[in-house]
Amino acid sequence: MSGTVPNRSVLAPAPPATGRPITAHPDTAPWGTDPYANALRNGHGPLFLRRTDGWLLPLDVERWCGGADAADLSALRRCEGPVLDIGCGPGRLVAELAARGHRALGIDVSETAVAHTLRIGGSALRRSVFDALPGEGRWGTVLLIDGNIGIGGDPHGLLLRTAELLAPGGLLIAETASPDIDERVQVRLYDGRPTVNGAGGPGRTDAGDGHFPWARIGAPALLRYAQPNGWHPVGQWVADGRPFVALRRDRRVRTVSQSADTANSAAVIRSQFPRKTSRDSPLAGS
Repeated sequence: MSGTVPNRSVLAPAPPATGRPITAHPDTAPWGTDPYANALRNGHGPLFLRRTDGWLLPLDVERWCGGADAADLSALRRCEGPVLDIGCGPGRLVAELAARGHRALGIDVSETAVAHTLRIGGSALRRSVFDALPGEGRWGTVLLIDGNIGIGGDPHGLLLRTAELLAPGGLLIAETASPDIDERVQVRLYDGRPTVNGAGGPGRTDAGDGHFPWARIGAPALLRYAQPNGWHPVGQWVADGRPFVALRRDRRVRTVSQSADTANSAAVIRSQFPRKTSRDSPLAGS
């Protein structure tokens, strides 16, 4: 996502973290709608996250639909073990990892994104991060790239969910916003075109249909959320203007979903990767 900085004077104060992952379906459903799907099919925007006060955050669809760039590779080179890409979009990272011999699975709520990932050689499932997922408690690395630390508008809750997915000692690689910000707001997807009766266009100020919670946080804010909850920073860098943070999950932390026996974790994950004949087929039920 773009690193555009909002005017801090118009930001609503961030609500207190709940400490629990929120139910994601209402929050992520808009990513399965036409503006996002159309942008992915076209390979470019315009596409924005539009706040209720009218401020626009441009989304870098053209970069998402291209190949992995140098900044992406700076993160992918750090990946360990099987990799789960949360909010994989059109799949450039999953496909690049597969080409490099990694076991990698993408998840996305958009049917179009999952289909694109499969076409370019990646593995993907149409799922929310808060759904039941293959290999919970066994992934070596989880990726939250392209602003996906903002999913659900609750970074603390998302970190808790990520800890459930990783094996003890597993790695989270997150892309953060450039400045030291910590904002949670209501946004909607907006392609710049007026809709019926002007809904979603200029002057729209309510948080009605189509809006969902989103967060943008810088590296200092991410570390503030992470360190009290069993995460240890192991890397922080900027590549092509994009800031990244690598966090390692405490090996002593165990979650409800994690099996006590992780010796066969790679085999378990491999057995649950999507296959065209499986009921877990990425487009099943879509």
